[in-house]
Amino acid sequence: MKTLSILQRTVKSTVTNEYFPSAAVLAGVVLFWGIGLFGGLSLLSNHQTLLTTLSWLLFVYAAAVLTPLAGLVAAVDLSRRWLRNRATGAPSAESA
Repeated sequence: MKTLSILQRTVKSTVTNEYFPSAAVLAGVVLFWGIGLFGGLSLLSNHQTLLTTLSWLLFVYAAAVLTPLAGLVAAVDLSRRWLRNRATGAPSAESA
């Protein structure tokens, strides 16, 4: 039971951290591209209907265009928050 309460406090402090949303987006982008490196074109080797293949390619094209943009925005947001907190000398959420 004590382990569960420690886990709950850890998850709550992580999710309420100001860096969490940007870090989650950045991790999702890295995960998307990492998975894509290992099996990106496997759909083209399968025999599927033309509409299925075109729909999947359209989705992947949109994701390939939007994920670098989302990753860039997340990285800029993380660095902006970190520099702001460092400049003001504000205590981090972990020490509070």
